[in-house]
Amino acid sequence: MSTKAGFWKARKYHLDKMTLGELNKAYFQYYAIQIYIVVGIACIYLALTSGAPLMAMIGAAAFGVFSFPLFWYLIHRLVLHGTWLAKSPFTATLWKRIHFDHHQDPHDLYILFGAVYTTLPSIALATVPVGYWIAGWGGAFAGMAAGSLTYCFYEFCHCLEHLSYKPKNKFLQRMKQLHMAHHFHNEQGNYGITNFMWDRIFGTYYHNKKRPPKSATVFNLGYNQEMAAKYPWVADLSGGVSDDSPRDRRKQFQA
Repeated sequence: MSTKAGFWKARKYHLDKMTLGELNKAYFQYYAIQIYIVVGIACIYLALTSGAPLMAMIGAAAFGVFSFPLFWYLIHRLVLHGTWLAKSPFTATLWKRIHFDHHQDPHDLYILFGAVYTTLPSIALATVPVGYWIAGWGGAFAGMAAGSLTYCFYEFCHCLEHLSYKPKNKFLQRMKQLHMAHHFHNEQGNYGITNFMWDRIFGTYYHNKKRPPKSATVFNLGYNQEMAAKYPWVADLSGGVSDDSPRDRRKQFQA
């Protein structure tokens, strides 16, 4: 493999076997993170040289930061957990890449990172129109900068949640606990990943003391043998489907 992304992908990064130092190194080496940072810096420059009022651009940037939790909650719940994408040969590959594989193996760092071709347009859709309405192109660039850099922060927090590491900060501990429940107990809740305010508002929040029964589809998102028989494209790409935990599948493969 000749590209940076190819070289990075050629290695295996399993967060349940990595240290915090190893995560820090791998995180900043990944091409997508580098792209988001470059886009953020470039948009800051374009915003500051646009001639738009500074306070208006700050408002556009603030909107980008504070609207982020709601936007990603809706994407996560309605799109990523919607098996409707698996029902078409035109979108099955996309769904497999952006979320099915992540639930099949939640600790694979390569899969955890979002695909640039889906993430950047999503950030732009969430921030640019309102930013432009607030302050023209200066506001659009400011919103895009805020969205790109906020996404980098969220993505790093997401990595910490899957890392074999207990954060010292109580807030991060709680965040990790809630997200791990989404991956290993019941996927039909705690969609917020790093911010669970909208789960509370929309009734999808749960915690250890009051949580739904363990889900039989927590690792396959409902794409089971029966669904694969009718819509085979994800199964064909995955070498079949499984409702076992990632560690159980690794043990079977090693045996």
